[in-house]
Amino acid sequence: MMDQMDFKSKQIVFFVPMEGDKLSFKNDNLIVTDKEGGIKFQVTCYRVFIVFILGDTTITTGLINRANKFGISLCFMNRNMKVYKFMAARMEGNTYLRKRQYEYAGLEIGQYIILNKVSNQRNALMNLRKKTELQKEAIEKLDQHINRLKEKNLDLQTILGIEGSASRTYFPQIFDNVVWKGRKPRIKNDYLNATLDIGYTILFNVIDALINVYGFDEYKGVLHTNFYMRKSLVCDLMEPFRPMIDYSIRKYINLGQIKAEDFKIDNHKYILEWKNSSKYAKLFLSVILENREDIFLYLQSYYRMFMRQKDISEYPFYEYGGKS
Repeated sequence: MMDQMDFKSKQIVFFVPMEGDKLSFKNDNLIVTDKEGGIKFQVTCYRVFIVFILGDTTITTGLINRANKFGISLCFMNRNMKVYKFMAARMEGNTYLRKRQYEYAGLEIGQYIILNKVSNQRNALMNLRKKTELQKEAIEKLDQHINRLKEKNLDLQTILGIEGSASRTYFPQIFDNVVWKGRKPRIKNDYLNATLDIGYTILFNVIDALINVYGFDEYKGVLHTNFYMRKSLVCDLMEPFRPMIDYSIRKYINLGQIKAEDFKIDNHKYILEWKNSSKYAKLFLSVILENREDIFLYLQSYYRMFMRQKDISEYPFYEYGGKS
């Protein structure tokens, strides 16, 4: 099983094929070649963790076999950066872990995860260099939500109600540098919501690949309702890391690296222009790579605590410390 040092040396590869580009393996190396056969990119398979493939390309059974051999996950995205296929390199046969998952029916872990998320929303606001009075008030309100989430035996509706109230307090203040129109997942009614969807999607699939290393059933969550074909556990475990994406988007907007002009409007939806896909991928991958050890250690500790049925006080708690 992968350890911290193994993961520290791993790379996340984002492949945006141009005309004639080909992704393949040669001598235990992952390579990208152009239409003349020249090598544009090369990395040893031992250092690759996940490959995001954006746009149309052709893959072979040999590529799939090599990915399976080296434990490389493949994530296929269309030109709008929406995932349509994810091929995870997973640990097979961890039946004891899955037995634990199917037997667990409590809310304690889910409540703890949301506590961690709201705490990091507060951290994101605290890390702003110059805080407005509204942002200071928001931090005080988030403190109240954090204290509520520390109470014992809250029911599901109360937990979700606190989470929703915290988000309504947090989002207008973390994005006070733009016109905030509300968080509307997948509707893409403005460039900010479209960008959040892109960042969350990349984070989601990195976490999905990581929990498959341990053999989790990613469809059996501890908070999100189990729906057909929804990876509820991934939705749960990415929650503490969402503010990391939010904060980076605020920063990139301030730097002019993310802007409305990067998108086109199609049927009232903001769609990222194809030519900007690589830029946005690099922005979010850089954030995830900077924090990859924290993400790995969090999920590794979660696995160990869950398997040993430890008290909730021993579960991991990720402290986000972004810098503006």
